Amino acid sequence: MCGIVFLRLLKPPEYYAEKYGTSHYALKKIYLMMQKQFNRGQDGAGVANVKLNAPVGRRFVSRVRSVGPGATDKVFREIDDMMAKALESHPKKNTDVAWLQENVEFTGEVWLGHLRYGTYGGSNVDCCHPQMRSNNWKSRTVVLAGNFNLTNVEELLDNLVKIGQHPVEKSDTVILMEKISHCLDEENDSLFKSYKATGITNPQLSEIVARDIDVQKILQQAAVDWDGGYVIAGLIGNGDGFVMRDPCGIRPAFWYADDEVVCVCSERPPIQTAFNTPEDNIQEIMPGHALVVKRSGVMSQCLFRAASSRASCSFERIYFSRGSDSAIYMERKQLGRALIPSILKVVGSDLRDVVFSYIPNTAESAFMGLVEGLTEYLDEQKRKTILSMCQNGGLDEHSLAQVMAQKVRMEKVAVKDTKLRTFINEDSSRDELVGHVYDVTYGVVREHVDTLVVLDDSIVRGNTLKKSIISKLSGLQPKRIVVVSSAPQIRYPDCYGIDMAILGDFIAFQAAVQLLRNSGQAGLLDKVYQMAKQEELKPRALVRNVVKEIYKPFTSEQIAEEIARKSLSEEVTTEVKVIYQSIEGLASALPNHSGMWYFNGDYPTPGGNQVANRSFINYIEGRSQRAY
Repeated sequence: MCGIVFLRLLKPPEYYAEKYGTSHYALKKIYLMMQKQFNRGQDGAGVANVKLNAPVGRRFVSRVRSVGPGATDKVFREIDDMMAKALESHPKKNTDVAWLQENVEFTGEVWLGHLRYGTYGGSNVDCCHPQMRSNNWKSRTVVLAGNFNLTNVEELLDNLVKIGQHPVEKSDTVILMEKISHCLDEENDSLFKSYKATGITNPQLSEIVARDIDVQKILQQAAVDWDGGYVIAGLIGNGDGFVMRDPCGIRPAFWYADDEVVCVCSERPPIQTAFNTPEDNIQEIMPGHALVVKRSGVMSQCLFRAASSRASCSFERIYFSRGSDSAIYMERKQLGRALIPSILKVVGSDLRDVVFSYIPNTAESAFMGLVEGLTEYLDEQKRKTILSMCQNGGLDEHSLAQVMAQKVRMEKVAVKDTKLRTFINEDSSRDELVGHVYDVTYGVVREHVDTLVVLDDSIVRGNTLKKSIISKLSGLQPKRIVVVSSAPQIRYPDCYGIDMAILGDFIAFQAAVQLLRNSGQAGLLDKVYQMAKQEELKPRALVRNVVKEIYKPFTSEQIAEEIARKSLSEEVTTEVKVIYQSIEGLASALPNHSGMWYFNGDYPTPGGNQVANRSFINYIEGRSQRAY
């Protein structure tokens, strides 16, 4: 899960210097929008810039990348240092826009920024985007950055080999670069031959070819057999730029345009902040479409592949994206409200001995919705009680005061000490970190009297639940702990960008397997294994997700009960219950984001079904590795 920023200036550089009083208008905007997407990537960052009118002998594409903590700041410090060095002997040229464009890097019109969340692959700077394929021909130079995962890398690799290529890596990043570059080369060759036959000389040909590059055609040819979730942004050395979104709309991309700029981000709030524009002015790139901005500044949104049934990632809304987006904020609040019937079923209607809290930080909005809904519930209970007292003649000042004093008790019980996302941290270091993520607030829960209800945004592997949350909360000695997840049970691997890829790691899957064994149905594991092996032999388009069979014998409540049992360490004696959001509750809260494959197993692409089956095969065969 990564973040991108694409920016295209539509006016001459002098325009921005005169209007905004800075020669570095675009650089400042890129920096702001990348910082506002800090949540999307903290392991690496990079920025690339294309100049439309770089003189011969000068660089027309510039790029800086960095890794590690503070990567974004490192990138921009390096750019600042480059500019300062160029100005050392010309200190008065800092406001001379024409001189800067000719002599200083990162003063061009077309920009691409990227933030990396390194959940898989290496951690060196070579893994960071933007990736670049350089060429002395502007129209053959490509810069790419994206937020993507492809499920059919092996197939795509074979296709490249069949056309004579020798990719240096078997990764979706390299394969995407090679495929787009190949299609770009073919477009260049075709245009060159066509115009050469008319007698145009080579220097003129170069400019004409650069002008007439058909970006839509290139993307249509390149993406014809991609299976996955992706938003891919690209710059071509001639000044063309594009951002393409997968046909199911799995990964998010938002764009804004006025007479000064065209901008694309992975989230909407950074654009609102950078350009001080209302959200109604910001649109989504349509699934299966690419936003293309030509060198001339002409913008269009063109189809590169027929859109499929929309399946926008619901986990983006539950957890990953910034809650400052107004729609996401309201959706998360609704997720909290949707949990109230299930919570009341466990704790009862009398809330006087119940303390409500949440696990920081992304569960906060859902917690607000939960508390609002509980307050409304309590107000209704008060109204009914007062009416009954009035009818029975039992209403007096004391009894009224007792009724009115009832309120939802909420406390900040869990405190997050370290900014760690353990569910997507590198596998090798996750276990040693989870026990240190949270501390607790003492003295707010009455020992052996209060039930403590804590809301979390999701429970994936259960490591944090067992090793940190429950062990810490049990130290407060509540009568009972009820852990509530605003997301449903995560039962299937994700393969489109949120790296929850190893089936055997999921606590919901572990619980289902344990229930099968406890109920004498362990033979189903081998049966499903044989079914998965048979599915491997089918064409990709016909593959079914047979892992669903593992969960069929049990209700969600039975699996949740087993999860609660598996979450108890030996030293915990407090009763623990676990409540999950229902699929129906999720759907009602997120009506426009129906991508729920990690919850219900309904993958939007055939490659997803393949990944689920392979992940189960890996589990049975004892391989703890990704299935794509």
